Amino acid sequence: MVSEPDTTGRTYDEAMTRLAMPLEEAMTTQRAVRRLLPDPVDDRIVLRCIELALKAPTGSNGQNWEFVVVKDVDTKAALGRKYRQAWTPYQRLGDWMTQNQDTPVARTVARASGGGNADAETMSKILRAVQWQVDHFTELPVLVVACLRGGKMPFVPQPSLQASSFYGSIYPSVQNLLLAARAAGLGASLITLPLWSLTTARKVLGLPTSVTPECLVPLGWPRGRYGPTPRRPVGDGGHPDRFGTQPGRDAAEAAACASAISPPCARG
Repeated sequence: MVSEPDTTGRTYDEAMTRLAMPLEEAMTTQRAVRRLLPDPVDDRIVLRCIELALKAPTGSNGQNWEFVVVKDVDTKAALGRKYRQAWTPYQRLGDWMTQNQDTPVARTVARASGGGNADAETMSKILRAVQWQVDHFTELPVLVVACLRGGKMPFVPQPSLQASSFYGSIYPSVQNLLLAARAAGLGASLITLPLWSLTTARKVLGLPTSVTPECLVPLGWPRGRYGPTPRRPVGDGGHPDRFGTQPGRDAAEAAACASAISPPCARG
């Protein structure tokens, strides 16, 4: 006899009650939850999370975001194929770096990519979680694709200020979406690899050339659970007035952490 799935806590009213979670709790326990159940999510919960996402600021109050909510299996499959294509080289590089973490070449690659603080065990967990998401992409119940209208001229180089202003109009709302999902009890993560082919993304999502997909947030009931997010101490990343100014820290240690080549960075 097949037992019915446990749907405790998944109703719209229960999710809305959880949205009253204190902000600090949501912020300190919100992390990437990639392993999701295939069970459906009430559309009203998804729309409420997006509604809260739209409360974020945008440049000049342009409110030029668009959120495409994907539930169609064929659309998910098309994006999933691009995800796998992009992930495969990352996965191979990640496996190699995990096995050769202490070599000069691996440290150089980590430093160049902005990484270097994760130990081999942590890196392996991340790789396994992403691989699971790639393998089960079409089973994820909801994909929210965050897009922006206008702002970019095709084939024209952008000044860094223009680029930062453009992306600054979407990522605050994406963080709001992640926090809302956390409070509501949904698992979520921010990914970009399925969108690496702009042509394919626009085609499968029906986007005009004036709308650019920026990132994708899968939503669903989590297989695991949220929990505390270990992070570097604020003293490792805070620099009063000028980079490298970190009162109370040894200068050599600060320099080592900045270049991501020394174990002290891995605290927390």
